[in-house]
Amino acid sequence: MAKVVLITGGSSGIGKSIGEYLADKGYTVYGTSRFPENYTDLKFPLIKLDVTQLTSITACVSELISKTGQIDVLVNNAGVGITGPLEEIPMEEMKRNFETNLFGPINMINAVLPYMRSKKSGQILNITSIAGYMGLPFRGVYSASKGALELITESYRMELKTFNITMSNIAPGDFATNIAAGRYHAPLLEDSPYKVPYGTTLRLMDSHVDSGKNPLLMAQVIHKIITSKNPRIHYKVGAFLQKFSVVLKRILPDLWYEKLLSSFYNI
Repeated sequence: MAKVVLITGGSSGIGKSIGEYLADKGYTVYGTSRFPENYTDLKFPLIKLDVTQLTSITACVSELISKTGQIDVLVNNAGVGITGPLEEIPMEEMKRNFETNLFGPINMINAVLPYMRSKKSGQILNITSIAGYMGLPFRGVYSASKGALELITESYRMELKTFNITMSNIAPGDFATNIAAGRYHAPLLEDSPYKVPYGTTLRLMDSHVDSGKNPLLMAQVIHKIITSKNPRIHYKVGAFLQKFSVVLKRILPDLWYEKLLSSFYNI
């Protein structure tokens, strides 16, 4: 019997690429979207889901189980970006980002665990970000929410070990998707003391996304992890320099690394 895979945020970008690649490989794939009726050209069906609403999560997982009777792999892909000076981002926007990027995945994990535990098998893959390994200027909230998911995964893995349920993080760098369009931007205020460095950073981030890697690369990595006998805890996917930046953070003195990042972002 084909493995059943549930991918949150499966209507576009990385989630869509993962879903279509796995569907072509013979997996039974279901994606999710807040508005599934808007997407009719996918190779796999979508289930309605808002990861910030616990009732929606429960309904989504129940619908999947009623359709398939099982869930073998959960890919926590749904996420949102956020940019701005930490001093100027409204607190409600910070909380909204954590609801989607951290608490949503946690609630999804907890919703599928009883079904996986009953089968004594299961795999959960959390899409984080290379930005989660470092505090980036004007992306601090995003770095924090993705970094928190990285650490939560490490804890979950040890707690779930006896149930034969594995969990891994996949941290992408910049990929050519529509994430920039859906990102919350704190407004670039004319009288802001951060106007010049924040504006420079925004333009740099958008150019990185526009010239990013093909999301197909993420799909191929996900498939490799699913078929692995002993999945690792952390995977990093993207341009060499972006992956190498994580290595540099481990080996360079803190102030050197901070200077390197500041220079990269021209601040």
